[in-house]
Amino acid sequence: MNVNFADILRDTAQRHGERPALVDGDRRLTWSELDQAVDRTAQGLAAAGLVPGYRVLLLVANSIEFVTSYLGVLRAGLVAVPLNTGLTKPELAAVTAHSGARLAIAGPGLADRFEGIRTVAPDELQGDAPLPPSKDPETLAVLLYTSGTSGDPRAAMLTHRALAANVRNLSELGEDRMGPEDTVLGVLPMFHAFGLNAVLGWAVATGAALVVEQRFDPEGTLDLVRRYGVTRLPLAPPALHALLTRSDLRDALKTVKVVLTGASTLDRALADRFEQAAGLHVHQGYGLTEASPGVTTTLGEAEPKPGSVGRPLPNVEVRIADEQGEDVEGDDPGEILIRGGNLFSGYWPDAVDGPDDEGWYRTGDVGFLDPDGDLFLVDRLRELIIVSGFNVFPSEVEDVLVAAPGVREAAVIGVPSEETGEAVKAFVVPLPDASVDLAAVREYAEGRLARFKCPVEIEVVDHLPHSVTGKVAKGRLRG
Repeated sequence: MNVNFADILRDTAQRHGERPALVDGDRRLTWSELDQAVDRTAQGLAAAGLVPGYRVLLLVANSIEFVTSYLGVLRAGLVAVPLNTGLTKPELAAVTAHSGARLAIAGPGLADRFEGIRTVAPDELQGDAPLPPSKDPETLAVLLYTSGTSGDPRAAMLTHRALAANVRNLSELGEDRMGPEDTVLGVLPMFHAFGLNAVLGWAVATGAALVVEQRFDPEGTLDLVRRYGVTRLPLAPPALHALLTRSDLRDALKTVKVVLTGASTLDRALADRFEQAAGLHVHQGYGLTEASPGVTTTLGEAEPKPGSVGRPLPNVEVRIADEQGEDVEGDDPGEILIRGGNLFSGYWPDAVDGPDDEGWYRTGDVGFLDPDGDLFLVDRLRELIIVSGFNVFPSEVEDVLVAAPGVREAAVIGVPSEETGEAVKAFVVPLPDASVDLAAVREYAEGRLARFKCPVEIEVVDHLPHSVTGKVAKGRLRG
């Protein structure tokens, strides 16, 4: 077993040294060249006086520089803290203080967002200092912030063991697993767990070529797919929706074998429309930052079930529990609990709220397992709305509202109520060139939902705030 996750790169460079590793615009690196570049970065960090365990912030967009900086930090025995390049000065200041970082690596035009911390550009990290030996796979490798844009920062502690376990689990999938003959599109942000370890990490482990793109653009992305014969297309649901506007979609994706999404909930109707337009099934997965991130996937299933996020990855256990932690009977919904070597060690800095003594982690997600072991997601436990003692899952109300006359998108939150404790409030976005008749929407909902589930207030908005992975940012709605 590799003690340091970056050792996996060394193994891949030995097996596939002259094969392409990274494509970034007109720049190319083979696996041998990438391994050497990571060595130089790691030695530069050591020469800068950083010692194992120090935290290093990464504010770098998807690029060769992100990859060499990230893996160089790990190889030097340091802790990588990848950050959303959209964070503001105050947000970065909060994360800097919370992580206790000693250095920030900033991409072009981003260094001036940091204050009070030594900041360098990726190409400044060159040196030849000796590297410390790797001793323990339980050593902290990455801090990944799961909040920070709203509320107090919270960072999941991912060890080298957890990162390696995730890519090993993915690599043990059946025929749908990634291999050295694959070319993968790397447009999902690498500061996010999906892009960091289910795309970049998996490519590093298998020797698949990674075509790096900083931001999704329907025309530019399809050009890259054509030019490099991309075979694997991991995308967030909003990107799939944007691609449906292209009349040349089926031809542009003719080299693609696998389309995979999993960063946020995939609407079934969207998946069906994409399959009809592109001739490609959209595979789904379920994951979370705390699982590095893979938990389940439909990859490897001959006939994935509509609405399912698949079965547990190899070496991952999933069970459904009630509030007391007891297994739920049959296919009733309950909280999703997970166990496996890919799990985090708790939240920084005290390793709190991690897996329990038996290794189980309560995800805060609600779902159910069918008799075949396929997982279906219901909602977030923390987004549960309790009206007069009755549970309301926002997704159930949202599914009804998006089918109401004139509504394109909907989001539901709980608001305080003197009469019922909490009440349901909805935000709806009109269809293009349409207006929303609130009375008609309310009547539609009342005909399909129990009274306590119906919104007491419906607000029409031009758009809903989304995270980079397409999830509706409900914290901003509440604000």
